[in-house]
Amino acid sequence: MRADGRTADELRPVQIQRGFTDATPGSVLIRAGRTRLLCTASIDDAVPEWREPSGLGWVTAEYDMLPGATTQRRPRSRAKLDGRTQEIQRLIGRALRAVVDMRQLGPRTIILDCDVLQADGGTRTAAVTGAYVALHDAVTAGQRRGLWGADVLTAGVAAVSVGIVDDQLWLDLDYREDSSAAVDCNLVMTTRNEWVEVQATAERTPYTAANLTSMMELGRRGIERLFEIQRAALEGPVAGGGG
Repeated sequence: MRADGRTADELRPVQIQRGFTDATPGSVLIRAGRTRLLCTASIDDAVPEWREPSGLGWVTAEYDMLPGATTQRRPRSRAKLDGRTQEIQRLIGRALRAVVDMRQLGPRTIILDCDVLQADGGTRTAAVTGAYVALHDAVTAGQRRGLWGADVLTAGVAAVSVGIVDDQLWLDLDYREDSSAAVDCNLVMTTRNEWVEVQATAERTPYTAANLTSMMELGRRGIERLFEIQRAALEGPVAGGGG
C-alpha cells in the first residue's frame, strides 16, 4: 500500500471538466490527484510558414507552470524556456499530432496551451490526457463552423507515468514517488493500442527488458482506464460556453 492508500496498479482520482473557460473552442480543467492543469485549444486559420507549401494542417503545444504551482515560487518564463519545459511541450505536441489527419485539417493550426495550476507529479502525462479532450472539443467546434469534415481525429490518446519505487512497480506516480523512483517511465498510447512515446529512464538503477515490458503493460492498463474517463467526460455536459 502506498502513502496515499492506493494499490500499485491504481490511478490517482482523475476528473476532467470541459468548458472550464469560454474564450476558446476547447477548454479543460484536469485533476489527477493534487495535480491540476488548464488545457485550452485554439484554432488559427494559418500554419507556420515552413508548413504552407504542403497544404497540410498543424498541431502544436505550449506548456508552462504558473508561479504558484509548487511550494517554492517558480519564476515566469518570459524570455527563454528551460530545457524541461521545451521537452514537455514537444511531447504534448507529438502526442496530439499522432491522432490528427493533417490533410483533413487543412491549412490551419490548432494550438494546445497546457498551464499547470498545481503540480504534484505527472504534469506532462496529465497535460496529454487533458489536451486531447480540449482538442476533441475544438475539432468538433471547427466542424460546426464548416472548417473541415468529420474525419480530422483518427484516434484518441492519453498518457500515464509508471515507476519502480522501493523495488515495487507503481502506476501514476505523485511527486514524492517520482522523486524517489529508481526508474521513471512516461507512456503515451492511442486508442488503436499504438505507442506514441515510451520514455523510460534509470534514475538510480538500470532496468531490464523484463522491467520495461512490465512497465509498459501496467501503463497500458492505466491508459485504458484514462480512455474511459475521457469518453465519459466527452459524453457528459460542458460546464461553460467553450466546446
